[in-house]
Amino acid sequence: MTKLDETLSMLKDLTEAKGISGNEKEARDVMEKYIRPHADEVFTDNIGSLIAKKVGDVNGPKIMVAGHLDEIGFMVTRIDSKGFVYFQTIGGWWSQVMLSQRVTIVTNKGDVTGVIGSKPPHILSAAERKKPVEIKDMFIDIGATSKEEAAEFGVKPGDSVVPYFEFTPMKNEKLLLAKAWDNRIGCAIAIEVLKQLKGENHPNIVYGVGTVQEEVGLRGAKTAAHAIQPDIGFGVDVGIAGDTPGIKEQDADSKIGDGPQLVLYDASMISHKGVRDLVIQTAEENNIPFQYASIAGGGTDSGSIHLTANGVPSLSITIATRYIHSHAAILHRDDFENAVKLIVAVIKKLDRETVNQIFLA
Repeated sequence: MTKLDETLSMLKDLTEAKGISGNEKEARDVMEKYIRPHADEVFTDNIGSLIAKKVGDVNGPKIMVAGHLDEIGFMVTRIDSKGFVYFQTIGGWWSQVMLSQRVTIVTNKGDVTGVIGSKPPHILSAAERKKPVEIKDMFIDIGATSKEEAAEFGVKPGDSVVPYFEFTPMKNEKLLLAKAWDNRIGCAIAIEVLKQLKGENHPNIVYGVGTVQEEVGLRGAKTAAHAIQPDIGFGVDVGIAGDTPGIKEQDADSKIGDGPQLVLYDASMISHKGVRDLVIQTAEENNIPFQYASIAGGGTDSGSIHLTANGVPSLSITIATRYIHSHAAILHRDDFENAVKLIVAVIKKLDRETVNQIFLA
């Protein structure tokens, strides 16, 4: 395996942390470990979002850079008499990416390994074999022989079930394969932004945030933004990569490695023109590659941030990623590094006068 440098070690720790919506503590602890050395203050809101504050100008505007801690997964709902585990999806899953995948059930007695199962195709009718197995007909096999034995393992309703996958740089070492890029890459961007601002002059107060429960309704961004009351918001997340077979350009035209995506529109927000224009100008001045993206469905934390108090001009900056909302996804390291470079350059411009001009855009 590739020898991991400091950045790759951080990405490995973040992606391998277990943290589905509603149980993000392990991921939050990892993010705090990496962001605390670069922050003046670190705290959480009352539902668990992590907020790291770095002061440049104490009288300057507040800038919020938010990635979400949670990943999609499952929750145990019941265990049958034979010890098979049934579950509720947490976040958006497509049934075809789930079967035969390894999962980890997080219990009070420790982690329990399982695999998602269903009836084998050999005993399905010809008509059944032509249809995807429905999620309601799936279960998790943990190797228990009874409900009682499953309980002895520590498994009970309400436990988190997390996809299992090891962080892996690919043969082309710029391409990184891992679970939970959605959205530990956003958390990594927030960490790296504060790291690169350490010792630098910036005319504002920057908040690097890891929000909770984004995948189930952009919930943590609401409470975190309420706590911060930012002047400008950046939601940092993954976006759709359109560079794999079968995708038409009109559906998704971004390519991994071609720069961070500036999201013009999604179902949660129309990007703020003033923020967008400043980011584009900054990217062009600094020769930082970028791509445009728009998504008819879905949203990012910016969708909640921009509706805080009397409004927060916001923009989502995302990383084109293949195979999101599955056990493993691929992104390009250069896109991560260029997103950080772009956000840092923009933050250095966001003094009070510039923010006031954005309000008027």
